[in-house]
Amino acid sequence: MIDLPLRVERGGSRTLSVQLADQIRTLISSGRVRPGDHLPSTRQAAARLGVSRGCVTSAYDQLQAEGYLVAAHGSGTSVNRRLDGLHAGTPSTVRTGTVGHGAEVPDRPHLLDLRPGQPDTSSLADSVWRGAWREAVSSPPGPVEDPLGLWELRCQIAEHLRQMRGLIATPDRVVVTAGAREGLATVLGTWATPDRAVLRIGVESPGYPSLRRVPPALGHRTVDLATDAHGLRTDSLPDGPGDGLDAVLVTPSHQYPYGGSLDAERRVALTAWASGHHSWLIEDDFDSELRHVGSPLPALAAMAPDLTVLLGTFSSLLSPSVACGYLVLPASLVAPVGRRRQALGQPVGALVQTALAHYLASGALRRRTQRMRRIYRRRRQMVIDTLGDLPGARLQPINGGLQAVLVCRGEETGLVECCRRAGVGVTPLSSYWGGAGAEHGLVLGFGAHDDATLAHSLRRVASIIGGRIDPV
Repeated sequence: MIDLPLRVERGGSRTLSVQLADQIRTLISSGRVRPGDHLPSTRQAAARLGVSRGCVTSAYDQLQAEGYLVAAHGSGTSVNRRLDGLHAGTPSTVRTGTVGHGAEVPDRPHLLDLRPGQPDTSSLADSVWRGAWREAVSSPPGPVEDPLGLWELRCQIAEHLRQMRGLIATPDRVVVTAGAREGLATVLGTWATPDRAVLRIGVESPGYPSLRRVPPALGHRTVDLATDAHGLRTDSLPDGPGDGLDAVLVTPSHQYPYGGSLDAERRVALTAWASGHHSWLIEDDFDSELRHVGSPLPALAAMAPDLTVLLGTFSSLLSPSVACGYLVLPASLVAPVGRRRQALGQPVGALVQTALAHYLASGALRRRTQRMRRIYRRRRQMVIDTLGDLPGARLQPINGGLQAVLVCRGEETGLVECCRRAGVGVTPLSSYWGGAGAEHGLVLGFGAHDDATLAHSLRRVASIIGGRIDPV
């Protein structure tokens, strides 16, 4: 076990856990702490520093999420052995990337992961969060008897939607899911019948890849629908004989990944089209609470409650590891979905549902959302300041969400590979398209890392785009 030279500064602007995480990250990056080194237990480190054990645990958890540390039951916490290539001259350094002046740098792992879809969870496990879970496990509940989910949680979700989204949804229309993909699969399974086994589902192109893959995985067909800077192009919806769609999967509040939102005129056109063509609308409410410009937009389900299924999740506000979301159904779908759930079972355990019900009832989620909005807006501004005026690139407006789109001139694969070699994980923009017409560039998440780590990562990306590090 290595002795970490750590210190804390009380009364500073940064929390103690952030200070500890920053120092350990620096020790690893500088080579003073090596891959495979075992760290002191949280209890030992807390006692030596004179801080709470939870403070050290929070720092370790953040570094595990970033890939610096790994923890194994019975073996404690150690530095990730896969970081062997971090320092020049180590035996595992076998590939190099070229810097502008001809020097070589090691091929580094994704130490700085800017791939989208990762929120900041460093401050999640506060006293209210821990208390909600303690209360749930102190008297373990029995199985959730209602196939639609725990009634107390459904009531809290309905209240959350009323306060945060301005949507009036009665708890009897709310269904607890194991996330957006599971919720979508449930709805598609309800609609499919022996007489109509293969559904035609319209999907935005570009669009959220995880949801786009669900219909084909269940044997259904997808039809790409055009989008622009303002979201789904309602003027290009299929309107001819034989072009009918059973449903349209749409992100009216925050189109992914560009972030555009449907204006009132398009929303009216979309609901009129769905009504006239007897099609359902599946509203993916992804990141709708995380608006950086203006207030969260009204849900499409408020305009057309009899046509719209709303998909929601707590992944961005809490953590993807919670694996819990919800559906808000039209009244006509409640019974069919209930029968399907009765046969297949409720996928979210009683402990998770009980803990989340306690957490939402405390008002902590609303307070956390307000706090995280301020943090994410600050990090959004860091992205704009660093990447907003680069030669050969165009940063798209970031009106909401936790990702930025950088449309780049040049070969996309090379840019992604060069970022990887510089130690920064990004996602190619073209991967969000279903067919032809894809733009090329980078999609970067800015939610997961603290300000210092994010700033360092963005500067590396800016150097690559600016030509100081040539794409391979």
